[in-house]
Amino acid sequence: MDQLTAGLRTFANTFVVAAEECDLTQPMCAPHDVTELFKLPNIFGQVNRTILLMILAALIVVAVLYFAFRKPSLVPSKFQAAIEALTGFVRDELAVGVIGPEGIKYYPYLLSLFMFILVGNLFEITPLINFPITSRMAIPGFLALVTYFIYLGVGLKKHGFRYLKDVVWPSHVPAMLRPLIGLIELAQYLIIRPFSLAVRLFANLVAGHTMLSLLLASGVVFIGAAFTGDVSPLKGGAGLMWFLLGIAILAFEIFVSVVQAYIFTLLSAVYIADSVEFGH
Repeated sequence: MDQLTAGLRTFANTFVVAAEECDLTQPMCAPHDVTELFKLPNIFGQVNRTILLMILAALIVVAVLYFAFRKPSLVPSKFQAAIEALTGFVRDELAVGVIGPEGIKYYPYLLSLFMFILVGNLFEITPLINFPITSRMAIPGFLALVTYFIYLGVGLKKHGFRYLKDVVWPSHVPAMLRPLIGLIELAQYLIIRPFSLAVRLFANLVAGHTMLSLLLASGVVFIGAAFTGDVSPLKGGAGLMWFLLGIAILAFEIFVSVVQAYIFTLLSAVYIADSVEFGH
């Protein structure tokens, strides 16, 4: 029985990274420090699991696009049709739809961004991984910085010094308000946009990963402990409740993963469009 309980704890810890040392006297399996849920061991020296998952996410995106379009047919398979619908949506609704005719130049970036974030988000509910790489702030932060440098570069290339001048000294507002509005606009363009873009994605994935880890780990461990007699049937019932709630949140997290990839890509397109048509 002790071996069964230990095995269930190992199972929970392997899949949701939360229950290595679960205290059965507590109502839920929770680590002493929640940041433990986001610490992954190094695999090869300084290469940790997050880096390997980033590479895996990129390879999955490349493989999906390659196998979908390497031999396109007039009567596409279900896989090709699905990927065509996805890429067409990003091209028509986000690139061209938001930015305009010039958006086709930014379509490869927006498509890569959307698919990489989507795959990275869905790692949260992928068996044997169960860890969204976008729950590490460095990844959303880096992607936000790439968008940041793109829209600043586009604005400066197309409009020159006037781009920053009109941000700092907006001619469309009364002269008395220009210093205040200019300061707000400058903070928005240089700080708020990239920061909020990164934090929005990061916070949503952190919240989802934390809830899933705690609920599913608690469910598996307490149900197993109830069968072995280590806890009362009442706690076993609570474990079943945690597990069912975790399954419900698991389904919801699929929706969140898609929506957050869409929002990040949409806002990136909006910021680029603002630089392309700045002052119009």
